[in-house]
Amino acid sequence: MKAAVDAGPDLLITLAGDGTVRAAAELCGPDGPMLAPLPGGTMNMMPHAVYGQRSWQDALRVALEDGRERDLGGGCIDGHRFLCAAILGSPARLASAREAARSGNLIEAFGKVRYAVQRAFTGRLRYQLDGHGRSKAEALVLMCPIASKVMHAEDPALEAAALNPSGAGEILRLGLNALVRDWRVDPSVEDQFCRRAHVWAAQGIPALLDGEIVRLPSVVDVRYDPKVCRVLTPPKDER
Repeated sequence: MKAAVDAGPDLLITLAGDGTVRAAAELCGPDGPMLAPLPGGTMNMMPHAVYGQRSWQDALRVALEDGRERDLGGGCIDGHRFLCAAILGSPARLASAREAARSGNLIEAFGKVRYAVQRAFTGRLRYQLDGHGRSKAEALVLMCPIASKVMHAEDPALEAAALNPSGAGEILRLGLNALVRDWRVDPSVEDQFCRRAHVWAAQGIPALLDGEIVRLPSVVDVRYDPKVCRVLTPPKDER
């Protein structure tokens, strides 16, 4: 991807998941090539947010035939960008179990799940949103406007959800709510909007940025960036 961007094209097309789209957006930047993120991964949150529930063939056709340039906002944290969501805190440790399961290493995946559960509730996060009061949480989820179900894609802010389950039973209830209805209605979730967040912990903070594992320092600042990159999108009424 770096070689492709360095060549100075008008458009960079990816057929991949959200983590690869994030890497491509960082390389393209706000003034580089336009990006066409086609769905080719597991979740495809970003491609589906841009092109709707289309196959990659239909998405590419619509983008090339009638695409429009659009600035795409997202989050910025410790020099990294994210376009869908950032998960900060102990739940991010489960990602390594997911990767092991994908590779067919079920014993390794089970061990990583056990390790993540053992480490849960041992290092809570402290956070402050837009300079207001300080709070604690087991995890903090920051959703970008284009991926949030309760925001408009043009809103200049992030959705910040603090997760505060107090035990395994509440984690199970939160998981069930996520499956059968909106997880925001769970009593262990505090949901609001912000443009900036200050987050700190006793040790380094495990994090997932658009599904990719990142280890952050013990103190980080998160902000909304109105122009992470430029994307080639269909007209609004066709998404």
